[in-house]
Amino acid sequence: MNFPVRHLRRLPMLCAIAGALIVTPALAASPGNDPAALAKIRDAAMTSDYAWQRTEDMTDLIGPRLSGSPGAAAAVTQVADAMRKLGAKVTLQPVKVPYWVRGIETGELVDYTGRPAGITQRIVLTALGGSGATPVDGLVAPVLVLNSFEELKARSGEVKGKIVLFDVAFDQHMADRGLAGPAYGAGSNYRRNGPRLAAELGAVGALVRSVGGAAYRLPHTGSSGLSDDARIPAAAVTAEDAMLMARLAKRGPVKLKLVLTPKNLPDADSFNVIADLPGTDKPEEIVIVSGHLDSWDLSPGAHDDAAAVASAMAVFDVLKKLDYRPRRTIRFIAWMNEENGMRGASTYLAAEQANTAKHFGAIESDNGVGRPFGLRASVTPQSVKLFAPLQAALQPIGAGVFQRQDVLATGDLAGLERAGVPSFAPIVDTANYFDIHHTPADTLDKVDPDSLRRNVALMAATAWYLANMEQPIGRSSVPAP
Repeated sequence: MNFPVRHLRRLPMLCAIAGALIVTPALAASPGNDPAALAKIRDAAMTSDYAWQRTEDMTDLIGPRLSGSPGAAAAVTQVADAMRKLGAKVTLQPVKVPYWVRGIETGELVDYTGRPAGITQRIVLTALGGSGATPVDGLVAPVLVLNSFEELKARSGEVKGKIVLFDVAFDQHMADRGLAGPAYGAGSNYRRNGPRLAAELGAVGALVRSVGGAAYRLPHTGSSGLSDDARIPAAAVTAEDAMLMARLAKRGPVKLKLVLTPKNLPDADSFNVIADLPGTDKPEEIVIVSGHLDSWDLSPGAHDDAAAVASAMAVFDVLKKLDYRPRRTIRFIAWMNEENGMRGASTYLAAEQANTAKHFGAIESDNGVGRPFGLRASVTPQSVKLFAPLQAALQPIGAGVFQRQDVLATGDLAGLERAGVPSFAPIVDTANYFDIHHTPADTLDKVDPDSLRRNVALMAATAWYLANMEQPIGRSSVPAP
């Protein structure tokens, strides 16, 4: 075809205009919070096994990850490497963490009314985090069974020289009706404060009935609130053994031989794993998506909290596959030392204290990865309506519930929340979560792959939505406890 000369003269200008209109996929504009984009994020998460693979790596290849341990160190390396492979900018934030080693733990009923000659009974127990040690050969002392702190106060004169057992049952009826959190809070109050209060009254040891709902003779560990100046031996006993000792105590005096040999070693060097997906036009504003990297030493902590960390990692995988770039920076954090010290959270807060106003919102998953139903959020009442598009996007997977609360106090985010950063947490089915929580049974086989994918969809859509919101959501003015 022949072009007139006048058209040839205009050709450079036409080419320049055409070139400006051609946008490569790598430079494509962010779709923001368009409903179609949210649906693509949800659907991409629901067809991915990335989170399962990372959970499998963490649990099967590493196992338990108590702060300060080789397992925790291996997890830092593993997660950091995986996030680098996704193209994220990775920072290892140094954290000094407590290093507590469990040692030997045995219990044996050596005397009680009606005991046949030569008979003793083994008690299934596990030391609580921060427990003191017995002599190497153990200690033998009478057991004082109590059912409440009020009874401890009323019988304070009987405590000295005794092993105090707090026999307080986990309220499974509450858990079955969606109130597992409050049920756990009531029970863990005795685990955390019972040994300390008993020590102050002269007890030589403390036992707590395991905080959990399954009756499979599993001991549930967790932190105690013991201080260095009164670090008595403290352990959790199974529900069955707590009930046994309570029944025997009704017959007469009960004596227990307790052997616990834990050690509190010098603080160890560890890290928070931080990975950033930089924002396009508001990179200084941050949306956190997170879980905690450490677990107790009895199990690989599949639900608590490996699968949640993997779900947060999968947010980056989903967005990478879709080639979506957020307006605000999405920051992944694998917190260290949530279980027995919160040092990772306090270290991050100290480093970001002057920058909390730039934290637009923060998500943490730490209630297992059961079937998700939606979100809890500490946003202002006026902001609730802003999340309707997110709810609509999550409704097809049954996760469209949005519950506003003044304060979530979700573990690692509590300090940021006190500084005014809105917090978000998945609402998940926890009816059976405390059956295995802090026990040797928190293993990969307990994780349901479909529920895990739904958790990824919830966290990915929420992180993206927060990172692209046009309107501010307001900052909490209610101080977290």
